[in-house]
Amino acid sequence: MSSKNKDTRTRILEAAWHLMEDQQGRSASMSEIAKEAGVSRQALYLHFDSRIELIAATVHYVDEVKGLDERLKAFEAATTGIELLEACIEIWGNYIPEIYGLAKVLINTRDSDEAAAMAWDDCMGSLRSACQQTIEKLSQENILAPEWTEKEATEMFMAMISVQNWEQLTVERGWSTKQFVDQTKVLLKRTFVK
Repeated sequence: MSSKNKDTRTRILEAAWHLMEDQQGRSASMSEIAKEAGVSRQALYLHFDSRIELIAATVHYVDEVKGLDERLKAFEAATTGIELLEACIEIWGNYIPEIYGLAKVLINTRDSDEAAAMAWDDCMGSLRSACQQTIEKLSQENILAPEWTEKEATEMFMAMISVQNWEQLTVERGWSTKQFVDQTKVLLKRTFVK
C-alpha cells in the first residue's frame, strides 16, 4: 500500500471514530464519514468494501491507537486465577473510559445497525474469552466458589464489568474509574473465589 493510500485510510478511520463519538449514540453514515475524511464516497469504498468492514476496522484502529495489545500483556503474564481476575478488571475497567464514546454508539445502535452489532459482538467476544479463561483457571485451581458453574460465572463476570455498569457508577453516580476498578476487584473475588 502506498503512503498516500495509508494516509487516506487513516483519515477515513479517524473520521469514522470521531464522528461516532461526536454524534453521541448515533452511528455515522458512509456519506458523513467520507465528507468528514475529505474523500469521495468512491474513495471510501476503495478502502472499505462495506460499512460493516469500516466499522470493524474503526474499532480495531481505536484499539491500536489506544495500545490495547500492550495492555493485554498484563493479562497474558498472569499465572493464577486471581491474577487473571484482577488483570482483566484492571485492563477493561481502565479501558472503558477511553473508548466510552465509541462503545456507547455501538451499544445504542446495535439493534438497528448490522455493522454496529457485528463490531460490538466482536469486542464482547474477546472480553468473554478473557472472562471465560479466568473462570476456567479458578475452577482448575479448585477455588471457584461451589455455587457457580463455569458458564454462569463467566456470564456474571461479563455483566459485572459491563460498560453499562461502569457508566452507572462513574458517569451517573460520580465514582472514579479507580474506585470502579478497585471495588469491582473486591466484589468479584468475594463472589467467585471460595
